[in-house]
Amino acid sequence: MSGNYVPLYRKYRPQTLDKLVGQEHVKKTLTSAIELGKIAHAFLFTGPRGTGKTSTARILAKSLNCKNGPTIHPCGECESCRDITNSIPIDVIEIDAASNRKVEDTQSILEKIQYVPVNGRYKIYIIDEVHMLTNHAFNALLKTLEEPPENVIFILATTEVHKVLDTIKSRCQRFDFRRITTDDIVKHLRYISDEEKINITDDALFTIAKNSAGGMRDSISLLDQLSLLGVSKEVTSEDVNAILGRISFDVLNKLSGKIIASSPNEAIEILNEIYNSGNEPLQILTNLSEYFKNLLIVKNCRKELLCELTGLNEAQIEELVKQKDLLETQQIVFLLERITYYIKEVKLASNQHLWLEIGMIDLANMTENTTLLDLQNRVKALETSGVSMPRRVAPLPASKVEVNVNSNAFTPQTVTRPAPVTPPAEPVRKPVAEEAIQPETQAVTLEPQISKPVSSNQSGSINSWEALLSNVKSPATKALLHLATPVKITPEETIITFKNDKLVAQINDTNKKQMLIDAANAMFSQTDSKVIVRLPQGGDDALIASAPAVEKKKVVVETPVEVKPEPVISEPVQQEEVKQDKAVEREESDQEKMVLELFDGKYIE
Repeated sequence: MSGNYVPLYRKYRPQTLDKLVGQEHVKKTLTSAIELGKIAHAFLFTGPRGTGKTSTARILAKSLNCKNGPTIHPCGECESCRDITNSIPIDVIEIDAASNRKVEDTQSILEKIQYVPVNGRYKIYIIDEVHMLTNHAFNALLKTLEEPPENVIFILATTEVHKVLDTIKSRCQRFDFRRITTDDIVKHLRYISDEEKINITDDALFTIAKNSAGGMRDSISLLDQLSLLGVSKEVTSEDVNAILGRISFDVLNKLSGKIIASSPNEAIEILNEIYNSGNEPLQILTNLSEYFKNLLIVKNCRKELLCELTGLNEAQIEELVKQKDLLETQQIVFLLERITYYIKEVKLASNQHLWLEIGMIDLANMTENTTLLDLQNRVKALETSGVSMPRRVAPLPASKVEVNVNSNAFTPQTVTRPAPVTPPAEPVRKPVAEEAIQPETQAVTLEPQISKPVSSNQSGSINSWEALLSNVKSPATKALLHLATPVKITPEETIITFKNDKLVAQINDTNKKQMLIDAANAMFSQTDSKVIVRLPQGGDDALIASAPAVEKKKVVVETPVEVKPEPVISEPVQQEEVKQDKAVEREESDQEKMVLELFDGKYIE
């Protein structure tokens, strides 16, 4: 009884072009070629596995050799059609290039192409996985493929077209088979389920289609396996996940909730339940990364696109919507980066469960430490431990100037009252009628007081560090780099240090290191910058002292000052001209600039 069973993927293999699923461009072109009688001597079918390449090759062979053909609707009853359906190698010869890849095998084929067809019009050679042929075999086939006998057609199929020689590809008509969409797969699976009386839910079919990566054959094979469960009960998406060894959405939702809530103890408990149920560490991390990827999509994409982009149903989307406001976008990205890091570690580790637990504890403590406010507070604590914060400038009695620090310069923002003018040595006598009231420009100098002087060399290093940070594209990476200390920044070498070895590993083991290299390349206009991230060492002070000095800039903040008319004096006195554009110049402290830029600070006079 079992010997007569035909697997579903063979039973429901398309027999005509109109039954081919999801390859409309291929069907249209081949249909036109058959109807117009313009049949090429060689075809190259390429695309992912399970997308219909071999099935299309057989359909094309049937259409050409059918007794009613060439036709786009082969009868399926004539001797030629039956031979092709039953894979009997008479006029249509199927060859697996993986097991017949030598030059001797190719020469054996070429010796037989001179014989005329027996039942059909053409002798058709279907060579599957043609990229497996050796270069010698390709070269032996090359001349015949270019000018084959009139009644011989070659159909080459491959999943890796880049391995096929260009001289072969140029002699074939190429057809690229695309991945079949999830909706098309679900529709075809529902048709098969109804025909076979398989009791299965639409969600389960959707899960099957999503797992197949666009391959129809894989989907039908999995449905065939699940049909054994559909005899006694309805097959659900949980059954599909159990067969595939995937973790269900509900379990992942529960685990992610503990990670977001920064509850490592509870996260480890859920993790052990998942692990003890038979899931491997690599699989757990992979499923978790897919979950957070879907959460990132839900947070940043339009609602009408969410089901299509994530492959989840509406109920699952609603659960993700509840979580999306608990995390910022950069936090989700940061979690995905850490999961990717631990996937790499698990692949190389001898004790994978150990790294899985370490990763879970790290993830469950990560979100609490990745908010921008928390990073700023940590930077403030580190900076104030080694650099005194600038004191307030002594207030001026009649003016208030607010200055925001942006980049490396002070920019005047608002002036609430006119600044006072220093009175002249002697009173000025001038009739009110003759005195014109003119606005006067007064330069206001902000002189900060810091607890200790900053050397010019250290100032130059800080300025170079700010210039380097300005070239870092990622805001999250830039915020993390504010925890670093620049030691050496030159075209030959850039060295920065962290006091925490975990931060050193985090920079070196993620794409943040490449962001630093790209920033240095942009800063020095080169392509081979050397960047070193490490812990502090004994000789770092000498490197900082040897850094080239950068000339300090003097900043003048000008505020308009209103000059009121002077009262008339009885005794004439010589008028003393009031000097305009009085300015007291102030030198910027580079440490001030760095701290004020980091905290978006301002001076209040």
